Amino acid sequence: MFKPLLLLTCLCFTTPLLADGWAGEQVDEQLDKRIHVVGSTTVLPVVSQAATLYHQQHPDIKITVSGGGSGVGIASVIQGIAQIGMASRNTTAEEQAKLEGKVDNIVIAADAVAVAVSKAVYESGVHALSVGQIADIYRGNIRNWKDVGGLNARIVVIDKEASRGTRHVFAEAILGDKHARAKGASIISGSNNEEQAIISRSHAAIGMLSNAWLNDKVRGIAIIVDGKLISPTIEHVRDHSYPLARGLHVLLPKNASKNAQDFVQFLLAKQGQTIVQEVGYLPVH
Repeated sequence: MFKPLLLLTCLCFTTPLLADGWAGEQVDEQLDKRIHVVGSTTVLPVVSQAATLYHQQHPDIKITVSGGGSGVGIASVIQGIAQIGMASRNTTAEEQAKLEGKVDNIVIAADAVAVAVSKAVYESGVHALSVGQIADIYRGNIRNWKDVGGLNARIVVIDKEASRGTRHVFAEAILGDKHARAKGASIISGSNNEEQAIISRSHAAIGMLSNAWLNDKVRGIAIIVDGKLISPTIEHVRDHSYPLARGLHVLLPKNASKNAQDFVQFLLAKQGQTIVQEVGYLPVH
């Protein structure tokens, strides 16, 4: 499973942003050797580790990898300020219209959005919830863990920023609308790293995280589907039984530089897919 420390291995070369326009239009040789990747913090661990390995094999290619969320990654590609975008959700119709068929949307991995709770909540007996119960918690209709079989403690409900792909997938599956408000939420988090830290410090929290970010202090509970308990595991992503499974994407402009194209192929090849597996996601090859 992925550990936050890996974020520190991200290559952080000082790289000027490209001028306005679609990425890949630059002809300057030095700029062509710099690849700026931005977006989803769920996809970031894979791309960050791959960038480190790729740079070792291609020392003249400098790669900058930064987060910000799926919305930021997609917008950065649309605006031409990143050569590659990262997204942990599908693009919306509005975004797709702006991409105008000029970008290849490539799935490099898959994972599960886990309903994550504090260790104390899990150990009090809350190992699974139905979609309706989770929705009622996020809508503020259920406010105490004892009402779903847990400890007598007010539920600390954590939502994510609207630009986050994880939030998008969760809200669509649980609340029925990717833009739905979560009236029961008292905390809004950003990155996976931030949300993981908040849950681990609380005894009564619930949030949404990629399954690769679960650990002893942040437990993933099963979702009750037709009476069956489906855990957020890679096996249940592979057999399509987990209801919050998703693809992890990179967005590559069709006229991207040869080096940017080569790096994406590296992500899809054996070494990149090995990293996908090591991080805790499901490889696509």
